Amino acid sequence: MTTTAAHIVEVAIPLPLEGHFHYLVPEQLVSRAVPGTRVLVPFGRRKLTGYLLGSAPAASGELKEVLDVLDEAPLFTPDELEFYRWIANYYLHPLGEVIKMALPAGINLVSRYRCETAEDGTPVIREFLAGGRSVRLERFYAALPDPPVKPRGKGLEILEYLQYLCESDENAEVSGADLRARFGTCTPQLNRLVELRAVRTAEREVYRDPFSAQSFGKDQALELNGEQQAAHGRIAEALRGGSFAPFLLHGVTGSGKTEVYLQSIAVALELGRTALVLVPEIALTPQLVGRFKRRFSCGIAVLHSGLSDGERYDEWRRIRRGEAQIVIGARSALFAPLAGIGIIVVDEEHEGSYKQSEGVRYNARDLALVRGKQAGAAVVLGSATPLITSFYAASQGRLTYLKLPNRVRELPMPQTTLLDARGKKGITFLPELANAIEQNLDAGGQTLLFLNRRGFATYLVCEDCGHVMRCPNCEVTLTYHRGKGRHVCHYCDYSLPAPSACPTCQGKEITLLGRGTERVEEEVQELFPLARVARMDRDSTKGKGGHARVLKALEAGDLDILIGTQMIAKGHDFPGVTLVGVISADASLNLPDFRSSERTFQLVTQVMGRAGRGDRPGRVLVQTLAPEHYALSHAVAHDYQGFYEQEIAFREEVGYPPFAHLAALTFSGIDQRQTEGSAQEAARLLRKIKAECRLRVEILGPVTAPLGKVRGRYRWQILIKGRERSELHRVLFHLRGSFSHPSTIRLVIDVDPVEML
Repeated sequence: MTTTAAHIVEVAIPLPLEGHFHYLVPEQLVSRAVPGTRVLVPFGRRKLTGYLLGSAPAASGELKEVLDVLDEAPLFTPDELEFYRWIANYYLHPLGEVIKMALPAGINLVSRYRCETAEDGTPVIREFLAGGRSVRLERFYAALPDPPVKPRGKGLEILEYLQYLCESDENAEVSGADLRARFGTCTPQLNRLVELRAVRTAEREVYRDPFSAQSFGKDQALELNGEQQAAHGRIAEALRGGSFAPFLLHGVTGSGKTEVYLQSIAVALELGRTALVLVPEIALTPQLVGRFKRRFSCGIAVLHSGLSDGERYDEWRRIRRGEAQIVIGARSALFAPLAGIGIIVVDEEHEGSYKQSEGVRYNARDLALVRGKQAGAAVVLGSATPLITSFYAASQGRLTYLKLPNRVRELPMPQTTLLDARGKKGITFLPELANAIEQNLDAGGQTLLFLNRRGFATYLVCEDCGHVMRCPNCEVTLTYHRGKGRHVCHYCDYSLPAPSACPTCQGKEITLLGRGTERVEEEVQELFPLARVARMDRDSTKGKGGHARVLKALEAGDLDILIGTQMIAKGHDFPGVTLVGVISADASLNLPDFRSSERTFQLVTQVMGRAGRGDRPGRVLVQTLAPEHYALSHAVAHDYQGFYEQEIAFREEVGYPPFAHLAALTFSGIDQRQTEGSAQEAARLLRKIKAECRLRVEILGPVTAPLGKVRGRYRWQILIKGRERSELHRVLFHLRGSFSHPSTIRLVIDVDPVEML
């Protein structure tokens, strides 16, 4: 039997499965089953939400039927589907999971089972549907003219308030939430007013607004200096041209890149187009959103993981309905359903946090260029420390290079000093840095202290037998957190109470070695007891609004010293900061990653750039055990070009990006020998594919991963290098089609990896 093609559709399922699935649409659902909608379908023994991609050709055999269409209108457009397909093909990930990632979290229905008691008392397993994000409904109230009966007490107060509002606007109405905020608990009084026909009421959908409690003033565009004008002019010219135009905006810290973004976005809005602004961390969002809210009166939406699921869902719907012309957010904002994009800004384009580390391992920085090309938009990659690959692309003419070599208002770059910490074991603050902090406090300046390690101590060792406390699930040492009184693994969150005796020899001499931000905070408070001190890392900013609270206190001048990890290094603009101290600048130099020098240069340069952005000059002191390393010597000299020339020569010599493209294959399993065996078999197959297809790729490995065990799973890696992206993808496609491994082994393919651990 052949099923007619008229009602057969292709559906993507959000599971780690290759290919799409065909379903038959019942007659009563045909008019609603349009591409871009979600459909509820049977899949095996359960029901799942899938995504309708379009019609499918006739099929032989019997097809299962679509159970329901879950949307009144499509959730994604044909252009957006094209973008999702590009991502799925490039990153070798199932399309269904790509679409699920791009849409708001929690909207999909899936069948679940629970045990219930039947009427005869026997237990039965019943199926039910779970999930599905709902809209928020709010009841609104408005006064009616000439009520037949007047209430008393609080009810009369509410009625008189509503009548007062109607005097200036006959359609004035107030939400129940606002009335409760003004009059306290008043639901019984509101119900009575409705009963007396003194007020009318209606229930309507309202948005959950993450910025409802904040007020923003207005400001005007700042006057651009000559360098800013030149950069803005090139971007504005491209916007008026209406075709894809990629830029690299290379501006030193404090050079006014954000003002160039703002004025370029204003041009896009004047042309009737929209703007997408990506930032690497949610910590950067509050300050940036404030600048945009003060500058623009149009709808502005925010998308990042710091919002509740309901807030993100409502922001997504505002964007889809065309109620927001500017979207600001972290990497997931790349998938905002904006129509008519004119400009995409990727601020701090060098940041590794644009790369997703699990699931669909996409890089939002790279995909911004893809989406911009599809939309015919200008794409501005901005940074004081561009990626080596970006600067190389600009030198080859693939990106238009725009330069801001000086700070705005002719402010000087901070005075920098490299401090040699060799032979100073156990000292957190060298005398020069301690004295500088004291002098800065006396002068009323604010200080940032940077150390890219959380916790109090980075490892615990027994002085009697040398035993080091390690995580039983991961091959890493445990970090001591004094605030929690526990030793914690930062990879799997395993923790245990601080022991009083060595578990190996029962010795009592337990020593804490290494230092993290928690320990630095304690030492600062001991050295400067009158200073107002705070810490900003993943532990101290947990909870909604954690980043914003710390940054607001610094901006308001309520803090003297802020200690933090890389969170404090990225893009913040605080005029009161006049001193920056880098505690251990070389910590990232020794990581087993070819990008370690580049990351160190970027991090040190960025944190240095927080100093001296106000009217008072800034000063930076950098402590290091490697003062001769070119990444540090060029950073303190504010010399990007010098660093680039040394680094690009190294990359060309060893054949790493931008002179090659990479893919990393990671195998993990609970059985060490089985995991190694799967990696060895994959490497053998890869070399066979390379030979048979005559592909110019290198197969490196397999080797034990630098982190050889994480969360109880052993890890092996293979690295594939190729000069041509197409050949790299060919070998991966062939592998995916022919390699099979035990179900207990997980294989992750990471195209263009950023982290090699």
